[in-house]
Amino acid sequence: MSEDKQPVSRRQFLNYTLTGVGGFMAAGLMVSPLRMAIDPVLQESSASGDFTNVKLAVEDITDEPQRVDWEINQVDAWYESKVGKSAWVYKDENGDIVALSPICKHLGCVVSWEGSDDHPNQFYCPCHDGRYYKDGMNVPGTPPTAGLDIYEHKVENGMLFLGTAQPREEA
Repeated sequence: MSEDKQPVSRRQFLNYTLTGVGGFMAAGLMVSPLRMAIDPVLQESSASGDFTNVKLAVEDITDEPQRVDWEINQVDAWYESKVGKSAWVYKDENGDIVALSPICKHLGCVVSWEGSDDHPNQFYCPCHDGRYYKDGMNVPGTPPTAGLDIYEHKVENGMLFLGTAQPREEA
């Protein structure tokens, strides 16, 4: 070790002190944005697997699509609200239940069953003449580029329960 001790000048002391204090302040300011970025990753996902009773008995479902409306509770931070949802429900030729989202994949408008006299037995979107076949697949040459989303569903005690809508590729 060197025997020459160099004393710290007043200027160096203030420089070291202000740098340290500034570093602690910057670290303190970064805690909130880091928490905001990490918090969604740490939260449990409750969206998947939540099914809601849409108050439709399975025996009332026919081969003709019928619109079903229900509400879910939604929590955004500290604000709770009820959000309305809809689906087109019917039984296909095999007797299986099909629940389609009414949201058009082109611009997000709401489609309706047999909404156009020119195109019977199809879902019709009035925004840009978008059309879908009964199974929810888009009609080629019309604006939608994908089929309607499909709701997860299950039957309990003869009642239909719907979950989240899955894009057609994942369904």
